[in-house]
Amino acid sequence: MKIRHINWLLSNRSSNFLFQSFLLPKRLLIKQLLPNWLLPETLFRICLVSLFIGSLSVEAQPLTEQQVDSVVASALELVPQAGIAVAMVQDGEVLFQKGYGVRSVETGAPVDENTLFSIASNSKAFTAAALAILVDEGKLNWDDRVIDHIPEFRMYDRYVTANFTIVDLLTHRSGLGLGAGDLMIFPDGGDFTIDDVLKSFQYQEQVSDFRAKYDYDNLLYIVAGEVVARISGMSWEDFIEERIMTPLGMKHSAASFNRIRNRSNIALPHSTETGEVRQVSSYSLDLTNPAGGIYASVSDLAKWIQVQLNNGKYGPDLEQQLFTGEAQQQMWYPHTVIGYNARGDQKYSSHLNAYGLGWGLSDMNGYTVVSHTGGLPGMLSKTAIVPELNAGVVVLTNTSPGGLNYYTVAQNILDGFTGTESMDWTGFAKSRIESGKGAADSVLNAVWKVTDMAKQENRDLTKYTGMYEDDWFGKMEIWLEEDNGEEHLRIRSHRSPKLNGEMLFYKATTFAIRWDYTDMECSAFATFSLDPEGIPVGIKMAGISPDIDFSFDFHDLDLKRVDDPDP
Repeated sequence: MKIRHINWLLSNRSSNFLFQSFLLPKRLLIKQLLPNWLLPETLFRICLVSLFIGSLSVEAQPLTEQQVDSVVASALELVPQAGIAVAMVQDGEVLFQKGYGVRSVETGAPVDENTLFSIASNSKAFTAAALAILVDEGKLNWDDRVIDHIPEFRMYDRYVTANFTIVDLLTHRSGLGLGAGDLMIFPDGGDFTIDDVLKSFQYQEQVSDFRAKYDYDNLLYIVAGEVVARISGMSWEDFIEERIMTPLGMKHSAASFNRIRNRSNIALPHSTETGEVRQVSSYSLDLTNPAGGIYASVSDLAKWIQVQLNNGKYGPDLEQQLFTGEAQQQMWYPHTVIGYNARGDQKYSSHLNAYGLGWGLSDMNGYTVVSHTGGLPGMLSKTAIVPELNAGVVVLTNTSPGGLNYYTVAQNILDGFTGTESMDWTGFAKSRIESGKGAADSVLNAVWKVTDMAKQENRDLTKYTGMYEDDWFGKMEIWLEEDNGEEHLRIRSHRSPKLNGEMLFYKATTFAIRWDYTDMECSAFATFSLDPEGIPVGIKMAGISPDIDFSFDFHDLDLKRVDDPDP
């Protein structure tokens, strides 16, 4: 759902639309960010002009099992990571489905084709399909206004509120910024509810005209899930499992981590941000399920790809219909254009980058590619479908970034399907990860160096203590804590308990926050505004690292002091 948004792999935003599908919610969401061109995810904007000289085509030929084995073995050897699972589908057949590596570095248990992974923002396509089923049943129209089904829904503007449709919930064109409000769901552990989400948009800042610009979001997919629940009379989770997973025979999968019945074969998340493979906690927050909560195996997702390729039909003789071809046309229609290049890029001759309903859309070597990516802490994935070749691939991984093999392995397979000369995707990603991490580390290290030097100075910290509140995020408290005879400022969110950390003086009225939460790098600046008497009355925040996940939208907070400061 969050989509992983890895800025350092991106350069020259407009040069290659296919690789903007490398856009993914960077560490989440939820961020799913994000989809194959996406976000995010969010995203990977790779400048192919600097990588390739000319366009190369070869005879289209799906990779064999031995070739996939070789690609994955190379990836596992080159970059530290835990596990990978892969499935390939073409012409109604599962060509290949297999697991590699381990579910957990602590247990060494192996990954197989039935191992459950978080698919994060790949869940968005399931939410779109759920709405499509309701449209087919005549219970909903795509152009229905959201307020006709959820009267308390409010956006930042009366006109937008009155005209916001079901399609608008799914197409990332709301006028809000990238990942707006995601701090309610990142990190997990908060107590925000669907009611909080429905109220939050009126307090967010509009950054573009309504329906004019693509900015990936997660919260509006949570609203879409609420639409499913209110119209169907079932929870979103029940609907997904009973109306989609069960009919398709996705017997291993579940609509959320908390609904997994058999936990004997689950991939656990890992991080390699410190240079070693480290197991981290599993993200679990039911509020986010419609945006990124599903756990699935590649064997089950192969069935999901097949129903997509069969225009919603399934069963031994395709005699049953999950959703109609008309509904699928809506899901695969480019509702939001992200980018267009009339000349195409040099490797794939890609021209269009767009978003449908729960799917990203691009073209690759003359073929339409329908895809999405997903990212949560320690979990990265990609699903890609080539309708004209009746082919698809899904790659699930449980390491972040781990060589970004959710993308590199999928890209090798897509190159084979489309007859494109492949390249050393794993080596390329490794070099980009290393260079990007170095840049991010240098920024962070410079900040911590300044804060370390500032510790030698005496200053009055008492005036900063107190309660501060944001309209959509709630209260954050700052207090003094003594440790070994020294006083330190600490800050905590009242509603998102994992956001609890130490505030270190930086410069002027700015402090750097080092959170206790370490599954993802999310250190932040907090700059106090002062009244004419020099008393802090507000706080504006921003992420420190250039590589911070977009779902840590500290910059969207406008914290105001709500207590009476000590005289």
